[in-house]
Amino acid sequence: MTSMNGFKTKRKLNTDHLKARCQTDWIPFETTDDLKGDFHDMIGQERAEKAMAFGLGVKQAGYNLFVVGPTGTGRVTYTIQTVRRLAKERPVPSDWCYVYNFDDPDRPFLIPFPSGKGHVFRRDMETLLLDIEREIRTAFSTDEFEAEKRKRIDSFKSQVENAWRKIDSFANEKGIYVEKSPDGINTYPMSEGKALTNEAFMNLPEDKKDELLRADDQVEEQIQDTIQHIQKLEEDLRKSLHTFMQSTVSYAIEGLFRPLRESYKDRQRVLQYLDSYFDDVVDHFSLFFPENDQQEQLVTQLGGPKEKQFLRYTVNVFVNHRDRTSAPVVYETNPTFDNLFGRIEYQGQLGNMTTDFTKIKPGALHLANGGYLILQANELFQHPHAWSALKRVLQARKIQFEHPHENKGMFPSSGMKPQPVPLDIKIIIIGSYMIYDLLSQVDEDFDKLFNVKVEFDTHMDRSEDNALKMFHFIKYFCKEEGLLPFHKKAAARIVDYSSRMVSEQLKLTTRFQEITQILIEANYYASEELQDAVMDEHVVKAFYEKEKRVSHIPERYREMIHSGRIMIETEGFRTGQINGLAVLGSRDAVFGIPSKITAQTFAGKQGIVNIEREASLSGQFHEKGMLILTGFLSGLFAKNRPIPLSASITFEQSYALIDGDSASSTELYVLLSSLSGCPINQGIAVTGSVNQWGEIQPIGGVNEKIEGFFRICQQRGLNGQQGVIIPKQNVEQLMLHDDVIEAVNGQRFSVWAIEHIAEGLEILTDQPSGYDPLNPASPFPEGTIFARAERRFDEMYEETNSENESL
Repeated sequence: MTSMNGFKTKRKLNTDHLKARCQTDWIPFETTDDLKGDFHDMIGQERAEKAMAFGLGVKQAGYNLFVVGPTGTGRVTYTIQTVRRLAKERPVPSDWCYVYNFDDPDRPFLIPFPSGKGHVFRRDMETLLLDIEREIRTAFSTDEFEAEKRKRIDSFKSQVENAWRKIDSFANEKGIYVEKSPDGINTYPMSEGKALTNEAFMNLPEDKKDELLRADDQVEEQIQDTIQHIQKLEEDLRKSLHTFMQSTVSYAIEGLFRPLRESYKDRQRVLQYLDSYFDDVVDHFSLFFPENDQQEQLVTQLGGPKEKQFLRYTVNVFVNHRDRTSAPVVYETNPTFDNLFGRIEYQGQLGNMTTDFTKIKPGALHLANGGYLILQANELFQHPHAWSALKRVLQARKIQFEHPHENKGMFPSSGMKPQPVPLDIKIIIIGSYMIYDLLSQVDEDFDKLFNVKVEFDTHMDRSEDNALKMFHFIKYFCKEEGLLPFHKKAAARIVDYSSRMVSEQLKLTTRFQEITQILIEANYYASEELQDAVMDEHVVKAFYEKEKRVSHIPERYREMIHSGRIMIETEGFRTGQINGLAVLGSRDAVFGIPSKITAQTFAGKQGIVNIEREASLSGQFHEKGMLILTGFLSGLFAKNRPIPLSASITFEQSYALIDGDSASSTELYVLLSSLSGCPINQGIAVTGSVNQWGEIQPIGGVNEKIEGFFRICQQRGLNGQQGVIIPKQNVEQLMLHDDVIEAVNGQRFSVWAIEHIAEGLEILTDQPSGYDPLNPASPFPEGTIFARAERRFDEMYEETNSENESL
């Protein structure tokens, strides 16, 4: 059995254990300005770099990327920089143009062009339209056109006049006079070459009147036949003139289309569009006709002013890569439905909402097509329908225009369905672990569409190579932000701070966003002193000032402890009372505070009563820790008979939910103190969980816990008898503040690291535990803590049995 003083000395940590320090003798510069070499844009993320390269390199469908990791690790910056670097090696994708579909106006026609050629095609079509208008106007104003037109009209007039002459001759033969006037055609009976009045007609003999009436009917019938004939002649004239004008237009503009067909001979869709364009101009030549009456007629036929009708001949350059030299990279920070998938704009007109193919606008998917689209997961899932629509697009490999509320009557329905755009894109979503895990569990399509997980870590090994990379980062950031250079001692303190951030002596943080805050603040203090470089004292000041700015809540706790409102003792010995350590967190700070834990033991069979549980203030993990205590006590003291134990344990002045098992060793200490009657040094606080074998297990927040108790003792006055007991496994997480280390070095404060509950008992009570780690089943020596506890169990067992016998 090891003596009590042996454990107290053997398990005490020296200052070398309390913090890892970056030595400066190997650093190859005086200030970061002297540092040679280039900065690597990613440090300590080899796994993420390999996954990113793999995901971006695979061309097959489904290998989109989901980048996970906490903020501040550079995941967004690295993703954008990597994608842009890779995009430079890929060709510029096609331009896309929407044109009028002359066969089905509600289905605009989609035409791809080589990058930068979309606007050339639009310019060609604009020039073509102007040339067509000019050529048609010219063709319709030539003497040849007018002569041919007049010839056809004169022929029509001649036929009409001949038809009326035949009517007049036939009427004269029948004794009927035909009168043509603006009001119509009238017939009158004649006698001796003169039209008869009604009175003269009535004085005629009856047979003569009947003869003239029959003749009038015959003339009327002939007139109707002639009118129908003239109407047919008019229709033939209109058709003839229309055909003649169409042939004139066709002949006039054919030469305009010939060079375009030659220029775009390798693009079948363009040739198809030019053929439809040509036919439509020939069919609707009146749109270009200089006469107002013809224009007005066309407005009635096509429904709108001339300018609106000319839109049918324009080109909507939907996606234009004219100024691009590589594949596109789009980082969409506001991924609404319209911003992602495009939209069809509407315009109010006479109380109605109207649209046309020129109002089709692209979204981020269209602009990034042929390249890369980067999205933030938390922004994407704030917009309804965006995620489900994105999945449909990736599965179909084409972008179909739609509006999520159109079928609900919340948006005007135009009936326009543009041709979908074929999709060739790599999508990178940046999000948290929670979103990634949730999608993996509840969305069966997620793993099929996002096969590559790019995981950013928060830690990297603390090696000279990584430290040197961090120095390069400091130099790069200082130049980018216009900061003073950092002296090598100051740079070394930054490395130490990096380990403090992850509470690991052998690790460095990869959350460089927090590192940059210290760089800026240390530069501020150096600039105030008019220094040429940032020194180590400026970095240390930045550390402490940053903590001080967010230390309002821990200071209030310490004030309440110092004033006695929260009852914590840091001197003397008490039986059944101990100081446990907990970690609390505010919005921007994490800090440790001591908590008084007390225990009462008495004879009975109730077992260990957790007062927090009875008050519904105990979490599941804390309950597990309490059950482990029962297992340990039963295994140690119930070898020959059951434990007749009743005990109550509580966290004094605690009114919030308690969870976690980091106080289980503390609760075991206080139970054994109450059972054995051995008082505990109140100047020593304890943290650590315990298993059923009494072995101490590691916990979290070890630095904050030690410093929290140290501040209380420091405020009351360090006496050399105070300290904190921690699990041995937590030693490598120690990155304590310099004032704690100085106190340990001056033997005013101590930190012990233990492996078994017996070691902690001896440190706390200055008495031997009686536990032999080489022979745990051996009897406990008289006078030791475990022997006294075992004797107390025997007494309680006898008392319980005697009570049962008396009953």
